[in-house]
Amino acid sequence: GHVQLPPPQNVTLLTKDFDMILSWAPGEGSPPDVTYTVRYESQERMHKWIKVPHCTNIHRTSCNLTCVIPNMFLKVWARVKAVSGRFQSPWVESQFKEYHLDVELAPPVLNVNVEENLIHVNASFPLATCVESLSWMYDLNLWEAGSEDKKKYERNFRKDTVTINTTALRGNYCLSARSSFQSIDFKHSKFSQPVCVLLNHKG
Repeated sequence: GHVQLPPPQNVTLLTKDFDMILSWAPGEGSPPDVTYTVRYESQERMHKWIKVPHCTNIHRTSCNLTCVIPNMFLKVWARVKAVSGRFQSPWVESQFKEYHLDVELAPPVLNVNVEENLIHVNASFPLATCVESLSWMYDLNLWEAGSEDKKKYERNFRKDTVTINTTALRGNYCLSARSSFQSIDFKHSKFSQPVCVLLNHKG
């Protein structure tokens, strides 16, 4: 009879930090030299499983599909099989995901530039180049250290710099931002770690 390899387990299509990734665990009792091959299918070409060149005969147990997906607004499935020598496992399919509905955001990284009476803030996002053109935004909070009273600057486009007049501010002020994205409604990341600056300090 034809000996089959144990199929990959826990095959999951997940979105994390702006990326869409297929992950799995080795089947129980897999040989040490096992490799994996991934294919995907999208709503626009049903029943046509497409090869993923960078995830063919790989040893690792995940595959980044973000920039393989031709359309961020359609459902996508993926599947993976194990291969060892002339043996292979059956394919195991993931559930489907749709990038723009399901994408999970990461907080942006803040770049804060303090001038005499101004702060310039911009946010950089750890994005794959293929999704840079989507309309990412960020919300920015400014508050005096120790205070709960936050001034909000909402829905700034990713590339925009927020300039804040600090003439009236004195002391230690903190800034934090979250990524946001409009799909059906707004989704948000967690807020970034605060960046604090001393303003109008007469020393």
